[in-house]
Amino acid sequence: MKYLFALLLITTGLLNYSGQKSGDGQRDQSNALAIPGRPGSIGIIGDTADVKTSTKAGTAMIGGGRDDDAAFKWMLNRSGGGDVVVLRASGTDAYNPYIDSLGKVNSVETLKIDSRILANNDTVAYIIRHAEMLFIAGGDQSNYMKYWRGTKTMDAINYLLNVKHVPVGGTSAGCAILGGFYYSGENGSVTAREALKKPYDTLMKVYDNDFLHAPYLKDVITDQHYITRSRQGRHVAFLARIINDHKIFARGIAADEHTAVCVDEKGKAIVLGSSKAYFLLTDNKNSPEMCKPGQPLTWDRNHQAIKVYEMQGTETGTGSFDVTHFDPAKATGGKWYWWWVDKGGLKQQKIN
Repeated sequence: MKYLFALLLITTGLLNYSGQKSGDGQRDQSNALAIPGRPGSIGIIGDTADVKTSTKAGTAMIGGGRDDDAAFKWMLNRSGGGDVVVLRASGTDAYNPYIDSLGKVNSVETLKIDSRILANNDTVAYIIRHAEMLFIAGGDQSNYMKYWRGTKTMDAINYLLNVKHVPVGGTSAGCAILGGFYYSGENGSVTAREALKKPYDTLMKVYDNDFLHAPYLKDVITDQHYITRSRQGRHVAFLARIINDHKIFARGIAADEHTAVCVDEKGKAIVLGSSKAYFLLTDNKNSPEMCKPGQPLTWDRNHQAIKVYEMQGTETGTGSFDVTHFDPAKATGGKWYWWWVDKGGLKQQKIN
C-alpha cells in the first residue's frame, strides 16, 4: 500500500526522489509541496492512517555530516515499524525516501514547522504525537528554539520522549537541542578559539532546561561535528559557563560527523558510525579557576579539570557508557583522558 501511495505522490508531483546529501546532515530535494489537510507537511511516503506499534524509548544524538545508516536502523528497530515523523524548520522532504529505504515502516512524513503559528497548530501536534519515531533534521537550532519552544510542537515532542516512549533522534542542529542545557547559536556560531578566549562572548548563549526533556539528559549539553570542526574547546567553555552561571556541574556528550551516540531506555549508550564520540565529566571539587568577562578561560585543576571518555564508533556499537549516572566504572571499549584549559588553550593527556 505505501509504495502505491508513494507512486501516486511522484506522479502528481508531490514527491521527488532526486534527493542528495549535503555536508551538514541535511538532505536537499526539489519540488517538495504542502500536503492538503496536513499543515506543515511537505511530503509523505506510506499510509496516512494511524497505526499503533510496540515501541522502545531511545535517544540518538547524531554528529551531522553524512548520515549514518546504523543510527537510523537503531531508531527504526525501536519504532516497531510505525509512523516516522521528520521535523525541520528549513529544507525539504528528502529524508523520507532515505528512511523508508532502511526498514519497514507504516509511513514517513516530513513537517516543515517554520512559524509559531504552525508550531501551535493542533493537527501538527496530532501528527507528532502519533509518531512511533521522531527525527529532527539539521539546520539552525536557533530557529527550532524561536519557532517551537513553548508551543504545542514542543509539548508533543516531550510527550514522545517521556510518555509514549518512542525513539527520538536529531542530527547537527537537531542534536544540539536534545540536551537539557543547549547552545542556541542565535547570534552566530562560536568557534572553540573564541569560546576559550572569551567565554562571555555574545555568541555564547546557553539555555537551561526550558525546551526538550530527553530522558537522562537533564544536566547534559551536546555538541556536534566535534573533530571535523574542532569544537572540543567550545564544549568545555559551555560547561565552564554552566558551572559559573547555573552552579550545576553538567556533563557533555558529543559526536563527530557520521557518528551517533544512541542511548537506550535504561540509559546505556553505544556509539555507532565511523568516527568518535566523547563523554565529558565534571567534578564539583574542580570548578574553573578563571571564567569571567574579558578574560580567557583557565580551568586547570592540576591538569585534571575534565575527565573525558573517547569511544570509537562501529556499525554494531561495541563498547558502552552509562549515561544514567556517568559512572566511569561502567564505561567499556574506550579511552580515558584528562582535559584542561590554560589561559584559553585546551590541553589533554591520556590516562594510563
